[in-house]
Amino acid sequence: MSGYSNVGGSSVYEAGDQRTTKNSEINNAERYKEGQPNSHLANDSKDERTIANKLAREEKRQNEPEPIAKEAAESQKDPTLPAKNHGNEPSKGAKIDAEIQEEEEEIMKKKGSWGSKK
Repeated sequence: MSGYSNVGGSSVYEAGDQRTTKNSEINNAERYKEGQPNSHLANDSKDERTIANKLAREEKRQNEPEPIAKEAAESQKDPTLPAKNHGNEPSKGAKIDAEIQEEEEEIMKKKGSWGSKK
């Protein structure tokens, strides 16, 4: 009876009808771009970078300027702008900040530029 069993035979486990590409194409295919920028997260505990690589990255990071978000940069120019961009009315605090900023700009214009050469 054991002669009639197909268990363990290679024909049972072949998946030729399920494969869409040839093995030769798989081996010669262009690999996905390895080493993408920002592919490592600095605080990832499962990241397998060496300690030396992590230290080198932190040294580089110390020399880099802090990235400023678009809305933060806009709010430095005009405190009411982020709310207006989102279709909302600016808050009372933002309106007061805008008034103070305008007053300070007028004062600076009256004083003139510091260290000007005439």
